[in-house]
Amino acid sequence: MHGIGTIVNVAAILAGGIAGLLLKNGLKEQVEQGMMQAMGVAVIFMGMSGALKELLIIEEGALRANGSMLLILSLALGTFVGEWINVEARMESAGRKLKKRFASGGDEHFVEGFVNTSLVVCVGAMAILGALEDGINGNPSVLYAKAVLDAVFLLVLAAVYGKGALFSAIPVGLWQGSITLFAEACAPLLTDRVISDVSAVGNTLLFCLGINLIFGNRIRIGNMLPGIVAAALYHCVCM
Repeated sequence: MHGIGTIVNVAAILAGGIAGLLLKNGLKEQVEQGMMQAMGVAVIFMGMSGALKELLIIEEGALRANGSMLLILSLALGTFVGEWINVEARMESAGRKLKKRFASGGDEHFVEGFVNTSLVVCVGAMAILGALEDGINGNPSVLYAKAVLDAVFLLVLAAVYGKGALFSAIPVGLWQGSITLFAEACAPLLTDRVISDVSAVGNTLLFCLGINLIFGNRIRIGNMLPGIVAAALYHCVCM
């Protein structure tokens, strides 16, 4: 059944998030900070390893950079568009609307939790490639693996941020579900090179997100998201 991977992923996010909420009241602030830093380190290394896998190649026994221009142009163009339409502000606005409806006024980390957790579970190669594989071949195995990882992330992030983290299930369902829905129609355009380009940029954004989790929201990751679309178009336009 096409789409089952996203359904399982959403369920795992909710399960992990609920478990995290049960832990929240028993955590000291120092423990919360330590857990957040640990998640940041994990996300940094996941993003870095995924990006370097696509951007470095071994040629004649030597390591060589590959796709540097792709990365520069995709991030530059994507960030220009993202800043222009202010993607992150729109995400924060959605978070405030959800907070107004579902949370108490004292839940001060609701919006931050919604935005950051949504980026954690949506940005990165597994979300995109897993949804494509589910849509084209009906194989949800990548999304099943992602569901396990997301459940662990939500356990920690919900324990730190609170209810806002749980609502990341909405964007991940819409994002991955849309990719799965249109994957078969777009399959002729999704060459191995295009998929590699998208993976490189997506994992680079994941690396940046890890920095934010450790040091605070210093990089506007939401406004860089159009870079993923730019990466998909790069091979068609520039190659």
